[in-house]
Amino acid sequence: MSNHNDKDKPEEALPPATVSDEPPASEHVEPAPTETDTESETDNQPEPPKKAKTGALWFMVIVCLLLIFALAGGAYWYETQRTDNSQALADAQRTQSDQVNELQSTLSTLRSELAALKNERQTLRGELDNLASSDQEIIQQSKSVQQQTESLQQQIENLEGRRPADWLIAEADYLVRMAGRKLWLEQDVRTAIMLLVNADKRLKSLADPSVLPVRAKLAEDIQALQQLNPISHTSVALALSGMLGQVKALPLDTFEKPAGTGDTSGSEVSDSPDDWLANLKAVWRSLVNDFLSVKELDGPVEPVMSQETRWLIKEQLRFQLMNAQSAALNANQPLYNQSLQNALAILKEKFSMDDAKVSGFITALNNLIETDVSREIPTKLAAQQPLENLLEQRVKQVFGQGASAL
Repeated sequence: MSNHNDKDKPEEALPPATVSDEPPASEHVEPAPTETDTESETDNQPEPPKKAKTGALWFMVIVCLLLIFALAGGAYWYETQRTDNSQALADAQRTQSDQVNELQSTLSTLRSELAALKNERQTLRGELDNLASSDQEIIQQSKSVQQQTESLQQQIENLEGRRPADWLIAEADYLVRMAGRKLWLEQDVRTAIMLLVNADKRLKSLADPSVLPVRAKLAEDIQALQQLNPISHTSVALALSGMLGQVKALPLDTFEKPAGTGDTSGSEVSDSPDDWLANLKAVWRSLVNDFLSVKELDGPVEPVMSQETRWLIKEQLRFQLMNAQSAALNANQPLYNQSLQNALAILKEKFSMDDAKVSGFITALNNLIETDVSREIPTKLAAQQPLENLLEQRVKQVFGQGASAL
C-alpha cells in the first residue's frame, strides 16, 4: 500500500535553500533520515549503474585525448630535436671540412718551406766547402800581411828620429803654397813675404845641408817680392774716393753779369719841373740798364750753361775719377794714367781755373798722376818646385802613397 501511495504522489520540489545555499563540506551536517527518504531510496536503486557507465566513458575519452595530445607533443619534440641535430651535424661537417682545407694549405706551405730549407742547406754546404777550400789561401794572405806589418814597423822604428825633420819639410811646403795663393789670388805681397820667411825658418831649424838649395830659392823669391812697388793701392783708392766727394762743390766756368756795367751818367732826377724831359730820359735809362747789360768780348760769345749741362759735366769728372780708382786697385797703370788725364782735361776746360778749389783739385790730380801703381807680380815662385821634389824624396818614399795628402 505504501508503495502505490508513494508512486501516485507527485514529486516534491526541493526547497531553494538546499540548492543555492549549500553549506561548506567542513560544516555540512547530514539530516536525519526520514521515512519518506527511506522509501524513495528503495525506489531508485536500479539508476546508479547507468551514471557510473557514463562517467567511465567520459574518463576514457579524456584519457584518450590526453594520450593524443601527449603523442602529438612527443612527435613535435622528436621532430624538433631531429632537425636541430641535423643542423648541428651539418655545421660540424662544414667546420671539419674547413679545418681539413686549412690543414691541407698549411701542409702545402710547410712542404714549400721544407723545400726552401733544403735548398738553403745545400747552398750553405756549398759555401762551407768553398770556405774550407779557401782557408789555406786566407792563412797565406794573413801570413803575408803579418810580414808586411812587421816590415813597416821596422821601418818606422828605424826612421823615428827623422820624422820631425820630415814634418818640418812638409810644413815649409805648405807655407810656400799659401804664399802663392795670397800673392796670386789676393794680391797681398806683404803676407806672401811673411809666409816665405816662416818657411825659410822651418828649413833653417833642420840644420841639414841638403836643404840649402831650397833655402837659396826661397831667398830669391823673398828679394823679388820685396823689390816690387811698395805703394799702397788702398791709399791711392781712398785718396780718389775723397776727391769724388769734392766734385759737387767745384765751380764751373759760366757767364756772369759784370758788376757796375752800364752808363749811370745822367740817371739822376732833378726836382725842377722844367727838367721834365731830362728826368724822363734818366728814368728810361735806369729802367733799361736794369734789364739789359752790354759786355765787350774779344772772342765768340758762348751761351750760358743749363742745369742739365752742369750736372753732366760733373758726372763726367766723377766717372773718370772712379775709373782711376778701379785701375789703382787692379794695378792697371795705363788705365789709371788715362783716367786721370781725362779728369784733368775736363777740369781745365769746363771749370773755373781762377777758383782756389779748382786749382787745389788740379794739384792733387797732378800728384796722383805721378804715382806709380803698377806691380809686376811673378807668376811662379822659384822655391815651390824644389821644395816639392825634396818632400817627395824625404817623405813620400818613406811612407808610401799615404803621404800624398800632404
